[in-house]
Amino acid sequence: MNEPVEIEQASGERRGRARGGGGAARRAARSGVHLESLPYIMRKLEPVDILSAEAIELIEHNADILMEEVGVEYRGDAEALAMWKDAGADVQGERVHFPKGLCRELMKTAPSQFTQHARNPARNVEIGGKSTVFAPVYGPPFVRDLDGNRRYATIEDFKTFVKLAYMAPAMHHSGGTVCEPVDIAVNKRHLDMVYSHIRYSDKPFMGSVTAPERAEDTLTMVRMLFGEDFVDQNCVLVSLINCNSPMTLDDTMLGALKVYARANQASIVSPFIVGGAMSPVTVAGTLTQVLCEATSAIAFSQLCRKGSPVIFGTFATAISMQSGAPSFGTPEPAQVLMGAAQFARRYNLPFRSGGSLTGAKLPDAQAAYESANTLWPAMLGGVNFMLHAAGWLEGGLVSSFEKFIMDCDQLAAAQKFAGGIDVSENAQAMDAIREVGPGGHYLGCAHTQANFKQAFHVSNVADNNSFEQWEIEGAKRTEQKANGIAKAWLEAYSAPALDEGIDESLREFMETKKASMPDAFG
Repeated sequence: MNEPVEIEQASGERRGRARGGGGAARRAARSGVHLESLPYIMRKLEPVDILSAEAIELIEHNADILMEEVGVEYRGDAEALAMWKDAGADVQGERVHFPKGLCRELMKTAPSQFTQHARNPARNVEIGGKSTVFAPVYGPPFVRDLDGNRRYATIEDFKTFVKLAYMAPAMHHSGGTVCEPVDIAVNKRHLDMVYSHIRYSDKPFMGSVTAPERAEDTLTMVRMLFGEDFVDQNCVLVSLINCNSPMTLDDTMLGALKVYARANQASIVSPFIVGGAMSPVTVAGTLTQVLCEATSAIAFSQLCRKGSPVIFGTFATAISMQSGAPSFGTPEPAQVLMGAAQFARRYNLPFRSGGSLTGAKLPDAQAAYESANTLWPAMLGGVNFMLHAAGWLEGGLVSSFEKFIMDCDQLAAAQKFAGGIDVSENAQAMDAIREVGPGGHYLGCAHTQANFKQAFHVSNVADNNSFEQWEIEGAKRTEQKANGIAKAWLEAYSAPALDEGIDESLREFMETKKASMPDAFG
């Protein structure tokens, strides 16, 4: 059901007594925090096609040639190579060469859209079609905290981001590795991350992909949460599988992809492109490579299990030819994004890209305009799943609490925009125009009085008061206001209810698993 949700709602099916919940609305009322959670977006705007029909045919033709002549490497995975050989590909060493049309034919069994289930059914999201789902930043090892410090992330920071994502009205998804908790061993931290998503939120979330056995642990935990039969027949996880561009898939990503696809869980297959370093410097050449990598991996997911959900993704940025550093918010990656989205629609697949990306070191003007230059092409291009929608800073090295709040504010505006134009009888406002007539004003008319509270989107962060009023209220910069909002949300936060028996089982599994192996930080 695509309706607004109150934070304090019960969290799905329950057995026995539940912990947490209940107090969120009362705390919010005291703090003045608005708790209504927006549903995922059902866009009423048609996506923009950036490529002509001739360009689509040309790029697809070029990709067919490269997939057959050059091929894609499947490194370190003998099983994957054998599966491709059985499917009719020409396997030479670790290089797989694909006959024309083979991957497109295999991709036809992937669903065009699917539901990812949350532990609170009211927070389920639809991925594909006309839907857009926002998810937080993914992967940074550093945080910029609410005291202004840039430092390595911890599990407490991770929990804080999960709580903020739970509170954020326009954040539809809890995400995955919202920051990398480096205070926990590499081989064990996935357990704490998955548990944090389960315990501190009831929104859908992502699984671990850093090793196949960690993907298996994720599945074990969600089977405890949802039940084995439910997980086998329904998608409860979305996980990120990055291609090792150019034209390579490694054993780690392939291993995780196999685990999730065989369990009927969704994977986002994303070529990770830095134009000029990991792909050609041209948009058309980059799109050709994206097609080769993405369609190969998507087709492979269907060899693992026909009908398993999969998302066509791409992450694209450009490289500075002066410094060698990635640059964000530039025109060419936006063109790659919109072109790849067009191919996803051509193949009837959900699409992932976009986000609020920036190379800025602080949540400043550069961060704002670069993020806008990535967010809006994604909205106009019809992205279905937008990872990194909030919190990204410093080229993906840093998760920022203040920028998370600033980005979420913009996501709410984007959601209003994507809802299209209301042309209902009330929206036509004919009575208001008749009432006011020439030379009048609308401030006091009946239509304005009836509609003004919901008429316009209102930013929680922007300040449009007079200079004098702004000065009286402390002359706060945007990031300072965001800092205060983050603290208010955390003060108002109350964990959603979780069945005590499930919680105990999850904790016992984590303790047993951690005790079975020594810490590893490599």
